Amino acid sequence: MKIDLQAVEDAAMTLYIRALKMLPPDVKAGLDRLTRTETAATAQSVLATMVTNIQVAEATDNLLCQDTGIPIYNLLIGSNVQVDGHALKQAIRRGCERATREHPLRSSVVHPLTRKNNHTSCGIEVPVIHIDFSPMPDLLDIEMIPKGSGSENNSFLKMAIPAEGIDAIKTFVIDCVLAAGGKTCPPTIVGVGLGGTSDLSVALAKRAATRELGSRCSDPEGAKLEEALSAAVNQLGVGPQGLGGDSTAFAVQIELASTHITMNPIAVNMQCHSARRARATFTPAGVTYGY
Repeated sequence: MKIDLQAVEDAAMTLYIRALKMLPPDVKAGLDRLTRTETAATAQSVLATMVTNIQVAEATDNLLCQDTGIPIYNLLIGSNVQVDGHALKQAIRRGCERATREHPLRSSVVHPLTRKNNHTSCGIEVPVIHIDFSPMPDLLDIEMIPKGSGSENNSFLKMAIPAEGIDAIKTFVIDCVLAAGGKTCPPTIVGVGLGGTSDLSVALAKRAATRELGSRCSDPEGAKLEEALSAAVNQLGVGPQGLGGDSTAFAVQIELASTHITMNPIAVNMQCHSARRARATFTPAGVTYGY
């Protein structure tokens, strides 16, 4: 399957705009679930305001949040896909720039030292582009995630002592949620990366935080820990926007990897209640959009 780079550029532009305006159905369902179970009056009011904000944004073709975030594109490429990898990345970058200039969107991307903003949502190594490979031969899948700073600023890494075991993981995750408080615009998705190396653990935490709500860790022990931590986090009383209540997090979601016998890396990355993402899937039949 040969890929049309102009179609990729157009998709990269469309995905950025779509992600900023349309919340995925699983996140809406998560808000509905929390609204039904929340017992605190203030928290109920905050959740109702969040739901109204989503409805107004979609009804008026407006942004869900003013923070357009750091643009992240995750690619899955099948074995029969014919494409120049470098040209593919450049097409995504052009699409990201077009979304920002033509729509227009506020660019949140600046140089880390000079703080100069080129007003393109692009810069050195940005957009962030991850490429992996799919067992489906005739497939190019592009997922776009605009990661806001409110959630991304609450990222944590601990190189734990293996002898501390699972208790160290639980304690660290709980401490991170408490430290973040209302700064992540909860209810959040708490992404936890376990194992690997320090950099892999952080990458796994991001993957977990941006996973679809309702999905489970593929590892049975990881799935058990997800369930235990999800219950524990919602007993902390942080609540929506940090104003108290039962709804601190939609879920704790875990991704894990094998690690060294003398290491136990633990990373936490959070996603805010506006857990935005969009997806374009290229097949021989054409391009389809979803979440």
